[in-house]
Formats: sequence, C-alpha cells, structure tokens
Amino acid sequence: MSEKSFQFTIEPWSVVHENKEYHTPIFNLLQRKMRLEANDEKNEGEFYVLDAPEWVNVIPITKNEEVVLVEQYRYGIEQPTLEIPGGMVDPGEKPLESIKRELVEETGYNSVEWSSLGKVSSNPAIMTNYTFLYLAEDCELITSEKPTGDEHERINVHLLPMDKFLDYVADGTIHHSIMVAAVARFLLKKEQ
Repeated sequence: MSEKSFQFTIEPWSVVHENKEYHTPIFNLLQRKMRLEANDEKNEGEFYVLDAPEWVNVIPITKNEEVVLVEQYRYGIEQPTLEIPGGMVDPGEKPLESIKRELVEETGYNSVEWSSLGKVSSNPAIMTNYTFLYLAEDCELITSEKPTGDEHERINVHLLPMDKFLDYVADGTIHHSIMVAAVARFLLKKEQ
C-alpha cells in the first residue's frame, strides 16, 4: 500500500492573524483569522484552536501475551476509564523517549522491544497536535512501587489477555478514541 495513495484536492486556508486568547498548563486557546482564496472566491473567518503538545500512547504486551492497562478517573467525562498508557511529550523529548518514560511512570513496566504504529491527528477540527502510537512487546515489571503518574493521577494497573482486551474495545468498555485508533493500527500491523 502506498504511503501517499490519496491525492487531496481541497484548497488550503491561510492564517491571516493569530492571537493567544488563553494559556493553561496543557494547551493554549488560539483565535485564528483565516482566509480562503480559490477560484475567484474569497472567504474569511475566525476560528478557535487548541494548541497542545504532542501526545503518545503505547500498547504494552507482556511476555505472557497480556496487555498492560491503566484505570484512572477522567475529569472531562467525570468517569473512570480503562486505557493503554500514554501522556504528553515533554519539551525537549522525542515521542519515543516520552512514551518509554510514561510506561514506567504509569505502570512500572518496561520494554526493550518497541515499534511505531504511526501517528494520528488528536482532533484535527480544533486541535493542532498529533498522537504518536507505539507497540511495546515482552514488557516486564521493573518496579513494584505504586505508579506515580502526575500530581492528580490515581492509577490502577490491570493485565488482560489480548482477547479480553479486544473484547473490551469491541463492547465499548475501552472507548477513548485515541486508544481505539491505536488498536486499529495494531490490528492492521498484525495483518501485514
């Protein structure tokens, strides 16, 4: 399959002006005035965009073919979720360095067998960032200490057989869209 098999034909918009409206530790809210000039058509509009750092996620699989998952409370939906480990790329880090750090911090597991599952747009309608997806195989527990995570993260680690993990994706128990994208990339890679 060709990497660039689809030829995009829609005209791009250009940024006329950009203003940082609001700053938080995890994103900036930008207001962009944008313009489309195509085929005698002129169109301008104001758009709001979340400028966020790159994100990373990993499907970690142990030597026993179990998937290492994290259970945590998500403030946006005000519910706990079951997810693959992940996080933000810190300034100065490469995505692979970040996910290796995140895996140990969140789960206590480590791996020396890493492969890329590509990247996905986190939410291209309103966000500037990408999420880099990885597969870590033959993961081993390297510390029995409770996962540290970030200041407000409380994490429970779970090991699930691959078939149960995929059942949870299929039935919606695992519903985080970026996690589901990682699973799709993982399954496509397995078919090759």
